[in-house]
Amino acid sequence: MIPKKMKAVLLTGHGGIEKLDYRDDVAVPVPAAGEVLIEVKAAGVNNTDINTRIGWYSKAVTEDTNAGGAEGYNRIDDNDASWSGVPLSFPRIQGADVCGYIVAVGNGVNPNRIGERVIVRNMLRTYVDYRPYECWTIGSECDGGFAQYCKAPSRETHAVDCTLSDAELAAIPCAYSTAEGMLHRANLGAETVLITGASGGVGSAAIQLAKRRGAKVIALCSSSKADTVRALGADHVLDRNADIVSALGIGSLDVVVDLVAGPNWPQLLEVLRRGGRYATAGAIAGPICEIDIRTLYLKDLTLYGCTFQDDIVFENLVKYIEDNEIRPHVAKTYPLSDIAKAQEDFLAKRHTGQLVLLPPEV
Repeated sequence: MIPKKMKAVLLTGHGGIEKLDYRDDVAVPVPAAGEVLIEVKAAGVNNTDINTRIGWYSKAVTEDTNAGGAEGYNRIDDNDASWSGVPLSFPRIQGADVCGYIVAVGNGVNPNRIGERVIVRNMLRTYVDYRPYECWTIGSECDGGFAQYCKAPSRETHAVDCTLSDAELAAIPCAYSTAEGMLHRANLGAETVLITGASGGVGSAAIQLAKRRGAKVIALCSSSKADTVRALGADHVLDRNADIVSALGIGSLDVVVDLVAGPNWPQLLEVLRRGGRYATAGAIAGPICEIDIRTLYLKDLTLYGCTFQDDIVFENLVKYIEDNEIRPHVAKTYPLSDIAKAQEDFLAKRHTGQLVLLPPEV
């Protein structure tokens, strides 16, 4: 029997970790027509959870994400502090990664779906009528997986048949779809690619996904994580503070997959060959960068900003999982009630791969 109340973490407003309120009296959502209700077994921790909490997406913020990760920022503009640029509604249940089992369905959904083990596409298209370049991020524009139950569109809730644990499966939706979205947009093939932030959830996913495309992967990360990153498949690892141009040479790369940005950003364009491609879906070292437009046009470079994902991206991920082509690296799991500790550890950046929250059993 589905209870009326559940345990969940409510984000009560933009700010520090103290804005996360673990409660045991939150109403269990009721699936509307076309939706399913999922009993959540695991939910990954991602940069977007922290960015949304602290309001980092606001153009009023120019610092790196860690600068306000624990305590928030002194000044943001609530009006543009979300993925969509529309003010968030509070309280909000965050959590872009949802792994669990369907326990109820709304009108129009086949009841035979009950019992399926599923993951949810994190960039939802249903609620924006599948308009191009529009989406809702689960855990931002609607409630997500930091709870015992979550509802989602049936059309974007994918059954998965695999041997991965719940924690491993929960590490895939946000990180792997972000990584695959960048590789898809840049049309990476059997080429040489540099991946920045390679030890994080998205970066480690990008390594595996680039290798399955036949690419030679050069990874940028801290030296202490180099061995783990090599084990994920990187062909060559550079220290994140290295002089990239000196180490690799001007015009030596086909593609750059960047999650870091920050003050060293201009070097990334220098190491691209003529006609090279740059794709980004993050800026953890800082969002404000300097560009020499001459480098852009004289080298015929293409720059891709990657938020929206074509439908095929998530569909392909499910196939990769079921074909045993990818396996996420889960660094640690935490009870949902320890979300503050999980986010503190995430901000410390001492881990490689993904941190995952486990809601209490119903």
